[in-house]
Amino acid sequence: MENTVIPGVRRIAVLRAGGLGDFVFATPALQSLREAYPDAEITLLTGPLHRELIEGRPGPWDRVEVVPRYPGVREDDLEPCEPLASFLDRMRNHRFDLAVQMHGGGRNSNPLIRDLRAAVTVGCRTPDAMPLDRELPHVFLHSEATRWLELIALVGGRFRATVPHLEVTDVDRARAGEVLPPDGRAEVTLHPGAGSPRRRWPVERFARLGDGLARMGMRVVLVGGPADAGLTHAVADAMTETHVDLGGRLSLRALIGLFARASLHVGNDSGPAHIARAVAPATLTLTWGPNLLTAGPIGPAHRHRAVLGWRMECPECATRLVEDSCSHSSSLIDGIDVGDVLDQARELIGAAP
Repeated sequence: MENTVIPGVRRIAVLRAGGLGDFVFATPALQSLREAYPDAEITLLTGPLHRELIEGRPGPWDRVEVVPRYPGVREDDLEPCEPLASFLDRMRNHRFDLAVQMHGGGRNSNPLIRDLRAAVTVGCRTPDAMPLDRELPHVFLHSEATRWLELIALVGGRFRATVPHLEVTDVDRARAGEVLPPDGRAEVTLHPGAGSPRRRWPVERFARLGDGLARMGMRVVLVGGPADAGLTHAVADAMTETHVDLGGRLSLRALIGLFARASLHVGNDSGPAHIARAVAPATLTLTWGPNLLTAGPIGPAHRHRAVLGWRMECPECATRLVEDSCSHSSSLIDGIDVGDVLDQARELIGAAP
């Protein structure tokens, strides 16, 4: 019967191979799964960046396996990967008692879950997706953290607190210190990147924000991966106050360590923003209004907030973007005012532990 713990479960596979931020949203559900099956071995099926994030970090998992490239599940070129047939053979040899699909609506991911040949399968499902043994309808405009908790409830999980959390390790702190030793000032991290240009606040606004924070006495640190280096350099060039540009120079562990010691993180709606919420004292995310429903901050407002941009139509072709899509890439959050962000940042810095 659904909503009950499945007896005899010793080995569990969980597919969550999307973005890093997507994984962070799943951490409350993974903790719920661990509480429901305390003695089971939980294997995460992820991408290579997730492995870097997870391995050596305490959490409700035991093993990490990198999923080969699979249409609609993993399509990056980050590193050579195992042939799919070999991967499936290895996973089937584990004889999973339960396989959990936490990777979207199932059109692409449910066939992969079924191919594991677990005794019981559970996952979200859109009407056009392959059925699983226990299912939850996939509703697009719905909180990601809540969605996965509801899914785990189908196999006996408790609907626990939805605030995502990652443990910060001594290695994280040490890596951050190696790249940027503390200098006694309170720090604010700024991340001007995002996977889509539509979710990016303009560079010149980040520069004005950074200058305002620096004049408050904060040590302003620009952060981002290799793909963000051009953006952090542009912000740095536009700033007039002292700052540190670490764009493209931080490992994932150093980034986590830096978030953990900063007083505040301010950034676009992106993977680093979601990771920061799981480890930082306070965060302020610049978010397109409709995305607040699926990926907005969860938790006490004195720690994590969003400033919203409400442009509903493409500025280039006037397409209504909640109901439809177009090929343009103009920012949808360029209407967010620098003064509003700076005011919210002051409040959060004052409230941060």
